[in-house]
Amino acid sequence: MNSFSISELQKFSGIKAHTIRTWEQRYNALKPNRSEGNTRYYNGSQLRRLLNIVSLLNTDYKVSELCSMPDKKLVKLLDEKLSQSILADHAYEYFISQIISATIQFNEMQFDKLFANCILRFGLKGTYVQIIYPALVRLGIMWSKDAILPAQEHFITNLIRQKVLAVIDALPIATTSTNSWLLFLPEDEFHEAGLLLSNFLIRQAGMKVIYLGANVPYDSLKLAIKEIKPTHILFFLVRKNNNKEDMELINILNKNFPTQKIYLGCDSSRLNDLKTSKYFTKLHSVQDLENKLQQIIV
Repeated sequence: MNSFSISELQKFSGIKAHTIRTWEQRYNALKPNRSEGNTRYYNGSQLRRLLNIVSLLNTDYKVSELCSMPDKKLVKLLDEKLSQSILADHAYEYFISQIISATIQFNEMQFDKLFANCILRFGLKGTYVQIIYPALVRLGIMWSKDAILPAQEHFITNLIRQKVLAVIDALPIATTSTNSWLLFLPEDEFHEAGLLLSNFLIRQAGMKVIYLGANVPYDSLKLAIKEIKPTHILFFLVRKNNNKEDMELINILNKNFPTQKIYLGCDSSRLNDLKTSKYFTKLHSVQDLENKLQQIIV
């Protein structure tokens, strides 16, 4: 849990292994440990240091200067950079790295500052697409490699959920729209970030949303749809990757709800493997959903 290879540091930081080695050799940026078999490895403190260096790459400091700085100086510069609020494309990498750092340290205050700054700069959509989603992808890799605790993953996903719900809550509830959307995640699906963003975008477009959330049993879903009679149904397939189970769910929805327009969002490579009917619309990206909403509004 506290031991990382250089290839893992590459995945978590976005910096190539060759570059990391160069920084070590030229600037003494990191000090890898050695196992009994003489294999190099890095601990959690070194990972956090690398993430902090990456966050400051596009500042007035040279790489050589950053790599030579003590950790306290790096942290001070990070605080200054956050307070400056300079909008630039490279700010994405800064926020991604710092969200990962906040996750590792269970630092809610740091995340709160980061998220508030992101919302002011990029809005909720930009924050999700450019920062939250890439950060979650990297954290997912870390989780699968047993490089972060399950508690750390729960910590950050629940913080994100709280923040996004607060933004959604500020939107007015549609009362006159003829378009109603029912949003849910199937059983054993728990990652709501994409579904929550969809909730925001649909409500922002002035349409009614019935949000059922994660891990919805099919029997409950069926009763809800028959009672509510939504014009549109949207769900995501995130964590599970079982083509047979996916197709069973799609076929059941096709059979039981032929009058509703059904939208399915998941990874593009996974979508290509799923055979859906003409009543299903596959969503490959946030832009796909926005395009559909625009078509409905027009």
